[in-house]
Amino acid sequence: MTDNAERSTTKRVGAREILREFFVTLWYMRTILCFMLGLFVLLTIAMYYYGGPVETANRTPASLEQTWYFCAITALTIGYGDVVPTTGFGRIDAVLLGLIGLLFIGLTTAAAVRGVQEAAHGAGSQNQ
Repeated sequence: MTDNAERSTTKRVGAREILREFFVTLWYMRTILCFMLGLFVLLTIAMYYYGGPVETANRTPASLEQTWYFCAITALTIGYGDVVPTTGFGRIDAVLLGLIGLLFIGLTTAAAVRGVQEAAHGAGSQNQ
């Protein structure tokens, strides 16, 4: 059989298989992901009490909801700049939140790529 004939007989990989492999990979990484989520929560609480986050529009102290918003936006590396930390601790906390966000997004992306690879490998081995 030629390469073209082999490619035409391969099974298509469905979204269900990809998602299943993605969630299996996330399950294997659950300890790391839960640790990072717990660290995010601790850093967010520390930001509220010691980071001095303020709204940039009127320089008023940020509420708890605004602090959670700031920490999530920072962890996602978006950074709108409408709420900023005003203390040295708050700035260090913001950097740590950004690093945690990068790691979390990187691990999730790696799990998605592995899910596609494993699903494609599984579909390829079923045809042989």
